[in-house]
Amino acid sequence: MAYAINKKIISYKVISNEDKINAEQAKAEAQLQDRESMHENVARPEILFGSTYKIKTPQSEHAMYITINDMILNMDTEYEERRPYEVFINSKNMEHFQWVLALTRVISAVFRKGGDSCFLVEELKSVFDPKGGYFKKGGVFMPSLVAEIGCTIEQHLKKIGMLQTHDMDNHQKKFLAAKRKEFEAIHNDTSTLDESGSFPAKALLCGKCQTKALVLMDGCMTCLNCGDSKCG
Repeated sequence: MAYAINKKIISYKVISNEDKINAEQAKAEAQLQDRESMHENVARPEILFGSTYKIKTPQSEHAMYITINDMILNMDTEYEERRPYEVFINSKNMEHFQWVLALTRVISAVFRKGGDSCFLVEELKSVFDPKGGYFKKGGVFMPSLVAEIGCTIEQHLKKIGMLQTHDMDNHQKKFLAAKRKEFEAIHNDTSTLDESGSFPAKALLCGKCQTKALVLMDGCMTCLNCGDSKCG
């Protein structure tokens, strides 16, 4: 491409590849400085985008509804991201109202503080009810209602991309499919299955995925849900 020079040339410089790289790095750093991030002084917009999750536990006849509202940062730019801003929990059951309200306020404060708030998931999931937990549909064990709230937040953080979903690789999927097929061939009586029809009624709780799907196969305890095996 040709350029017309209408002024007297008083100096010149040959731009090297290193100069181009430095210029691009400086431009990227300037964009990062202008990038908006979540912090406690971010003003709440009039409209937030949220999701509501329903929790039904055997501990109460009334369901619990968890609403998590998100803020869109750097909208319509390459740095656009969705971050949780506040959480609300509602239920007809007023038995847990006091501590549920306190919990939602603390969680919302942590969300608005910014930084990595994913640690909340493990902290909540590790709470155990001294009266005992319960099994959800499918044989998943919940040590407490607080732990299930943590699982719901985990589900939401994965949905908006803050947490990564660790899927099994093809080898693990093939191994698990083979074990399921082998189990079905041995136990073809549906009366041996649990209510969900997925795992045997007498299966033990898997320590890895917290699902009641651990069975003895070929002299080795194997989980029919996640494929974890004591034999490696």
